[in-house]
Amino acid sequence: MLLERIYDEDLAQASYVIGCQAKGEAIVVDPRRDLDVYLDLAAKNGMKIVAVTETHIHADYLSGTRELAAATGATMYVSDEGGPDWTYSDAFVGAVRMKHGHRIALGNITVEAVHTPGHTPEHLSFLVTDGAQSSDPGFMLTGDFVFVGDLGRPDLLDEAAGFVDTRFAGAKDLFASLRDRFLTLPDYVQVLPAHGSGSACGKALGAIASTTVGYERNFSWWSRYLKNDDEQGFIDELLNGQPDAHAYFARMKQQNKIGPAVIGDEPELIEYTSERLGAELADDSVIFVDTRHNGQVHEGTVEGALNIPGVQKAASYGAWVYDPETEQRPLVLLAASRDEAEQMRDHLIRVGIDAVRGFITSLDGLDLVVPKLVQPEDLDGFEHVLLLDVRNKTEFAAGHLPGAAQLSGGRVLWNLDQLPAADAGTIVTYCQSGVRNSVAASALRRKGYDIAELDGSYNAWVQMSGALPVAA
Repeated sequence: MLLERIYDEDLAQASYVIGCQAKGEAIVVDPRRDLDVYLDLAAKNGMKIVAVTETHIHADYLSGTRELAAATGATMYVSDEGGPDWTYSDAFVGAVRMKHGHRIALGNITVEAVHTPGHTPEHLSFLVTDGAQSSDPGFMLTGDFVFVGDLGRPDLLDEAAGFVDTRFAGAKDLFASLRDRFLTLPDYVQVLPAHGSGSACGKALGAIASTTVGYERNFSWWSRYLKNDDEQGFIDELLNGQPDAHAYFARMKQQNKIGPAVIGDEPELIEYTSERLGAELADDSVIFVDTRHNGQVHEGTVEGALNIPGVQKAASYGAWVYDPETEQRPLVLLAASRDEAEQMRDHLIRVGIDAVRGFITSLDGLDLVVPKLVQPEDLDGFEHVLLLDVRNKTEFAAGHLPGAAQLSGGRVLWNLDQLPAADAGTIVTYCQSGVRNSVAASALRRKGYDIAELDGSYNAWVQMSGALPVAA
């Protein structure tokens, strides 16, 4: 049996390729939309991808299930649990709709769907049995159900998808799924989750790639509540202290249910000259993306540029500052090479940003502006209408600048009604070190706000003042 974990550090998301080497067939679980990693792995192992599935309707990235099926002819398998509100649309043409206990056979391998609601009502986990070795399952792909050291949060439907108080029913479902599905398995079953440390789909995800049923049974934070049959204690602790849900999650949830657009072969990126880019910026027909670190951006950037610092977190930060549902103008990236620009495009399409038109390798010849900064020692005397903390609410609660309001960077663009009017005066923004602040500030400037970034952000202010931070 082949079982490969494909991990995206940007979104802290894992997909899996499971293959029967005897028959040369493979299934992909929870794929992203840029497919080369799966196609290359299958080719390397002499396998054909014949099936593709996903654990649930995802909120943090745009699923590649339809994309992979279109590229390979693989059969799609999707959940048919959770009721009519959680049914995949008719765009999943030919998809097999699975109930609890449905089995997918690949030669000696069996992949069995297990309904594990809680994170979402339709959520499935997959028990994997290598029939060449055993008649019993040895692996469970748990999606957003059980993570290493944590559980999938049940409040995302409230936080990101517009539902009201579904978190309580979700938490109860999660308790039951653990009791009736997960803890009935043998201790040796290996647990392979869909996310790792850094994901907003839980509050304390471990950085280790996998765990076992036995380890979680004995050492997880939630195990004592199950042992004592303390459902209310479990619910209270589960829901307490969850991080902010990024606003783009609502778009992902809707598009993944309806069916993400199939991209197919992507057009070649245009390599821009400074003259062409300058002309298109002048008539406001494109948006420029400055991909440098905020320290370089602060020395001068293109007016109206979005700051998405580098390839490695392009999907995460790109979804903070560009909403493809409201923005029609394509993107031109600053990139060292065509290859780097294509890598960044791959990251952006993982969150449904399909509008990258081209790239430019230098700022030479372009008109630049210097973003407004305020030094920590000058903040008290600096005139502003709002001091805005763009970190997560959990960071804010642990300590913040006196008088600051909190609105996380992943939600700013969708909650402008919580800010003063754009012409009301200067807003001073900060995060922990300055990276997230520069991203959020660039989006607000494009919306017409007068933004001054606190240079060095929270860390610099604490170092300068020597004062204890204000706790919420």
